Amino acid sequence: MRQLEGKIAIVTGGAAGFGEGIARLYVAQGARVVIADLQAAAGRALAAELGDAAHFQPCDVSSRADVEALVAACVDRFGAPDIVVNNAGTTHDNQPMLDVDEATFDRMFAVNVKSIYHMAQAVVPLMRERRGGVILNVGSTAGIRPRPGLTWYNGSKGAVNLLSKSMAVELGPDGIRVNAICPVMGETGLLAKFMGVPDTPENRARFIATIPLGRLCRASDVAAAAAYLASDAAEFISGVEFPVDGGRTV
Repeated sequence: MRQLEGKIAIVTGGAAGFGEGIARLYVAQGARVVIADLQAAAGRALAAELGDAAHFQPCDVSSRADVEALVAACVDRFGAPDIVVNNAGTTHDNQPMLDVDEATFDRMFAVNVKSIYHMAQAVVPLMRERRGGVILNVGSTAGIRPRPGLTWYNGSKGAVNLLSKSMAVELGPDGIRVNAICPVMGETGLLAKFMGVPDTPENRARFIATIPLGRLCRASDVAAAAAYLASDAAEFISGVEFPVDGGRTV
């Protein structure tokens, strides 16, 4: 039997990168998935490729109205969500902390942190009604072992990691599990911003040298963790920071 047979999931930032990997694996494992993203063309193309088990909904996760519309679309199309993956995120360029402008800071915290508040307001009541559910927040190793150059991003992901633990404690009596998935730097569209230098083999090598298993994180790595943590096999796992990092945070 497939891991997520019959489950209904929402994946934000689902049109590319880690989110695309999660959406693809969820459908392969039997889930019906609403893909949410600002990248409408990519999101619609992915949903069309995945077939009747997928649906695309445009969404700016920093907007409460958009998140409420996303959850309503999920309910209308497939039913109330069993699984929500808060994957959408953004960063600032790797640079000295005082060089990051206020608008960039505000946008990053709105997308990375406030979006989880909006989603909780929209989905927790539905999950409470059903006495169960899974919320997976994509945090980062940056919120566990921060490094210079990404200070404000590190802080946003530290908030995601800690929010996940606190949500797990508060929502546990309702049968709702909450975990944070913490990838190391990955092969996504944000890689050059994280590095602060052009994405060349030479520059990648400098960062790969800090990862004991000797490579960057892949979408398939995060997707595998997200599938397991959302499955019944993980029914007693809640409140963890789950590093997907090749040993980076050891």
